[in-house]
Amino acid sequence: METRSSYELKDGSGNLVASGDARARLEEDNISIMPEAAAALHVSYRDIVELAPKDYALGLRLVSGEEITLSRLGRDYEDFVREIGRMRNELILGDMLMQEKLVKPGIKARYSPYGRGSDDIRGNAEVRLYETALVLLPEKGDPVRLPFGNIAEVREADYAVEIIDLAGGGLTLSMMGREHDPLVKALRERMNEMDLKVQALLKDLAPQADISTLVRASRLMREGRAASTSDLEREAPGLWEELERKLEVVGVKGEYDYLKDMAREGKMHIGIKRGLMGELTGEYVWFLAPIYSTDPQRPGNALAMEAASSRGGGRATYFFRMMGRGEYRSAGDMSALDRRADELAAAVNRCLQAINFRREPIYLPEERLYEPRYARYRFSVARLPELRMLRDLYIGRVIHSSPEQWKRDVEDLLRFNVTAAGDDERCRGGEVLADGEEEEALPG
Repeated sequence: METRSSYELKDGSGNLVASGDARARLEEDNISIMPEAAAALHVSYRDIVELAPKDYALGLRLVSGEEITLSRLGRDYEDFVREIGRMRNELILGDMLMQEKLVKPGIKARYSPYGRGSDDIRGNAEVRLYETALVLLPEKGDPVRLPFGNIAEVREADYAVEIIDLAGGGLTLSMMGREHDPLVKALRERMNEMDLKVQALLKDLAPQADISTLVRASRLMREGRAASTSDLEREAPGLWEELERKLEVVGVKGEYDYLKDMAREGKMHIGIKRGLMGELTGEYVWFLAPIYSTDPQRPGNALAMEAASSRGGGRATYFFRMMGRGEYRSAGDMSALDRRADELAAAVNRCLQAINFRREPIYLPEERLYEPRYARYRFSVARLPELRMLRDLYIGRVIHSSPEQWKRDVEDLLRFNVTAAGDDERCRGGEVLADGEEEEALPG
């Protein structure tokens, strides 16, 4: 789409850099602005942090802090705003969901955040169901991804559908016409399929478990969610030990046992996640191990994350800082540390779900995000607070080269973590995996 307009370009401090009449053209992955008497501007949709339509002008807020305003679009204004939103969302959606399978294509709907129905937060959107998540593509906003594993309830009320997440938020969808019932049916079917798949996997691990036990366990471990030792033992006694045996099948039982010995007793979490390439990658088991004590000299202040599939592939163990290093050195209350460990495990789980368990955008240094091959992650870092949190807490990763080398590197990393002065220091030891090798080999 191409139209005539006026434009203004302001720098990060709000100073006017350029302005005038121009042609604005929407292309596959960028907008081109071609002034009549100045240099043309090429802006990737990935570099647009926010679309801000107001008073028949369209603001483009960029990752760099700059802002471009397009005005005097005439009768093309509504179509232009809708089309740039659609094209930008398609590009971003491909980055966020990677190769996830589309289950139900777009349905036009009116939306608002659940429980908040004021006009300023309503809008038109397209609703899609993918293999592991519902995705909302607003006409004038960023995509919203709601993993099925985080949906607590689906309710119908007054010709609307209320989709409530585990935190009590969610979405309200309305004005879907004939697509109302098919969407509700498809959504519930996807959630049921997630539960059934987890139940089938758990039944294979624990053939003696009764149906009610499997149902309770599957709710704790639905797609992408990890259950704590205490929760799983309460709802499904004996199942944790069976899951531990599964780790031996996928080849990480030695690493699990080593980390478990260092971890705080009863604070481990374990989950099952479907790979991004569906049947090609299958499911993999992943776990979190909080490592800490009241002795600030002992290696710790870390949450270890490991994932493995029976299909093998290059792997690494990821470590996240539990709390500020200065705060940890002065902490002497084990109950406070236990609470922090629980909070962090839940937060890291939510963050991993938000980025669909991708690991490249967590460990890539800031400067590498500007390489063309990683450009897709710049937007995600700018937009997703969950990804920023993971990058902020990230300490380092330890590559699985050999059992002995892995253990030495883990010990070195944990010692580094309690001796480093500042929270921004990262451990670079052990990162010898070739670029992209782990991401291509691991399912997720």
